[in-house]
Amino acid sequence: MKVTYDRETDTLTIVFSNRPIEESDEDKPGVILDYDTEGKLVAMELLNASHQVDAPGRIEYQATPLN
Repeated sequence: MKVTYDRETDTLTIVFSNRPIEESDEDKPGVILDYDTEGKLVAMELLNASHQVDAPGRIEYQATPLN
């Protein structure tokens, strides 16, 4: 998984896999979902990110511990 924030375009992108994108849908205004040929989610783009999330340039990652 890869997360990038482009300050110039104010776009936050989360890439879940490297599969080629077949189709993109704007689910809600400013939220673009990218899908592969099987309909699996490949990436999500958030336009005007600084207006929609707190501190888009800061990333906090947390995973639950394995038992």
